[in-house]
Amino acid sequence: MKYQSRKKAVIILADGTIFYGKAVGKEGTAFGEVCFNTGMTGYQEIFTDPSYFGQIMVTTNAHIGNYGVNADEVESDSVKIAGLVCKNFSYNYSRVDADGSLKDFLDENNLFAISDVDTRALVSYIRDNGAMNAVISTEVDRIEELKAKLAEVPDMKGLELSSRVSAKEPYFFGNPDATYKVAALDLGIKKNILRNLAKRDAYIKVFPYDATFEELKAWNPDGYFLSNGPGDPEPLESAIDVAKKIIAEDLPLFGICLGHQVIALSQGISTYKMHNGHRGINHPVKNLLSGKGEITSQNHGFAVNREEVENHAGVEITHVHLNDDTVAGIRIKNKNCFSVQYHPEASPGPHDASYLFDQFVEMISGKNAVNS
Repeated sequence: MKYQSRKKAVIILADGTIFYGKAVGKEGTAFGEVCFNTGMTGYQEIFTDPSYFGQIMVTTNAHIGNYGVNADEVESDSVKIAGLVCKNFSYNYSRVDADGSLKDFLDENNLFAISDVDTRALVSYIRDNGAMNAVISTEVDRIEELKAKLAEVPDMKGLELSSRVSAKEPYFFGNPDATYKVAALDLGIKKNILRNLAKRDAYIKVFPYDATFEELKAWNPDGYFLSNGPGDPEPLESAIDVAKKIIAEDLPLFGICLGHQVIALSQGISTYKMHNGHRGINHPVKNLLSGKGEITSQNHGFAVNREEVENHAGVEITHVHLNDDTVAGIRIKNKNCFSVQYHPEASPGPHDASYLFDQFVEMISGKNAVNS
């Protein structure tokens, strides 16, 4: 596509700040919370991650699309971000095992994207002023109308979004003859989480976000899992109740990201919306139990209140984020329950955190590696 033929586009932030660019392909308009990811690779996984539902993604890497797409590298059945903002968009790609271009992939998923934006300036602005709602559009001559519509978009704080991405009916994943059975509550689950559990000899039954503890328990699983997902954890009253009951019966429970926050809320520990969140593939975390550092993949805009964890007699911090000392992992004392605020199933290079799935399976099998 010739540069000159592309439509002018605009990104307007909730505080009125404006950046300009050009449409990647089709004309359009999209609303959502603007946030950024610092990963140099993995754009397809990012775009299909249910945790990003309702967000306009700004990619900090200068080139997006240069290695195309591959059908095996999706985390859900469709693109989940609300829109894409990047610097240089590559219409041509070069990778042996690519099966298509990112442009065609975005068109097939009806995603509006803009490029040629000064993303360094935009990301710097978000870092200073915080993640906020925004609109991207090719209607550059209707700025005031776009601002008026943007003002009506609800804030992410208080927004329940798991219902928008969760399975409508239960389904199974893995080998029915596997040694272990895991009941997973789908708050916006990524496929690679299911792959990692199945790879460790687990057969998974995935339940909708609003399934009750009794429904999960009726399958007679050996362990329980609370998944990642989008939005604010506080409105997820049903999931919080599920976590509370699993922990009360001391059944093996593992939570990731939104699931981690739900577990904290079930113990009376609050969560809060972060200034701009953690989104990238090289976030440093320290395991306080082993003393080891981990390079992790992260994607979250909410966090668990550290002071409340430290003052809670029944909960212990197991991992901390080394950039800002936020809580990156907890465990419930004298219970078979632990959780982390990052993605051990995401392996953008390092596999530092994959041991967490092993610990979960060991906990299910009775070895109880977490609380030993």
